[in-house]
Amino acid sequence: MYPIHWPGADSTPREMRVHPDDTHIGWSSFTPGGQFAYFGRLSFNAAPADSGPRVPRYDLVNINLLLDPARSAPLKTNATHLTIHHDAITVGELRGFSGSGDEITYIGYPSESTNIDLYAVHVETGAVRRLTSHPEYADPIAFSADDEWFVTMDTRGSDRQMWMAGLRGIPPLIDVVAVTAAASTRNNGARRFFQPILIDRHGDRGEYFGQRVNALGDGSNGAINDPNWNGRADPAFSLDGTKIVYWQALVSAPACGGEALMECPESTAQGGREYRVMLAKLKDRKSVPLKDVYKVPDYLTWATPFKPGSLLPSRLIVPPGNYTLCGQVSGYAQVRFIGEVSINRVAVNYTDYADGEDYVLNGYEDVTVSITPPKVWEDKLDWYSDIVQTRFGLVTATKRTRADGFHLRIDAMTNVFDANGTLTTTVGDKKYGQPVNGE
Repeated sequence: MYPIHWPGADSTPREMRVHPDDTHIGWSSFTPGGQFAYFGRLSFNAAPADSGPRVPRYDLVNINLLLDPARSAPLKTNATHLTIHHDAITVGELRGFSGSGDEITYIGYPSESTNIDLYAVHVETGAVRRLTSHPEYADPIAFSADDEWFVTMDTRGSDRQMWMAGLRGIPPLIDVVAVTAAASTRNNGARRFFQPILIDRHGDRGEYFGQRVNALGDGSNGAINDPNWNGRADPAFSLDGTKIVYWQALVSAPACGGEALMECPESTAQGGREYRVMLAKLKDRKSVPLKDVYKVPDYLTWATPFKPGSLLPSRLIVPPGNYTLCGQVSGYAQVRFIGEVSINRVAVNYTDYADGEDYVLNGYEDVTVSITPPKVWEDKLDWYSDIVQTRFGLVTATKRTRADGFHLRIDAMTNVFDANGTLTTTVGDKKYGQPVNGE
């Protein structure tokens, strides 16, 4: 076993993922200005003489910052006009690679408001595609070796995020200030709501949202689909594509018991273990041949060569001001980005706004974020919303706060939900309310 060292860096690699060529590697790293993602090559250093561990090790070299200066902004302004660019490369957190290694997978800036999804970008062309679009939160992901399927750990089915993201088609405008909080409500501390979802290579589309791998069972204590056994990162395919392995943790204190409303379940696993590894056999699948591993260059043409110590770009997505966003089908949104050093408030008014043929949005949303150093990962949101979605004049969905708003405090490092006020999304006859504090 050898350590991996990032020479000269002033931040620490996390969530490291090895490319299928076993030579390159991707990772993410926290900085005071946010999280950035990188791609580099592993170089064996048998006798290091510089800083870092003075033992045989692998150094990270030929490093790319996964940011395209020409395509890094999902929102762009021109005078008073605002446009959304879904082809922007916005690697918020690197999640891995396709089976052959021709694509990098990542969590990106939302395509729809507060809907946290997975994307893939081609290592050479920079072509971006959206892999998931279900309103629930998707994160850990693994592709089959033949690139035809992927499995993701996802909260879909739990309704954990529907109170916030269930109304589809809202453009990602308030996300300039709300995206960190939107990505943090998926958990309750150590309690996860992930379950493994199998999806074909083309991803969610239309009414297709893949299938849950562990759907069978009666939901009882210790069952395959026991909701108290929470999926963790990362799942994986067998090389022949016929099996999926994933692991789970049983919900435990302080997410249950004590002051929590939920009682802690008793483990039925051997020895009372609170972790288990699950193997799913895809019974109708036949072994598939391996694809050739993609020959990835050391430096990606769309990325930015990065030397440790270099200044990182600003996370300011748009300048403050008043803008108009035109719907692709009809209507418009009047948008105010407010702030000085950074945007801390977004106010939007929708008038007959539509990016698709099957819905129209009217109403408003106004969100302010407050961050108090040194707690740079704790967001306090003050949120006011009254959006109505209609189809052919009939109301199909709403997203509303009480008159006194919805006020959320959440830390991206701990994910403990703490709110007062209400934010409720209703889709058809189904009403989705926010999680209970601490649950």
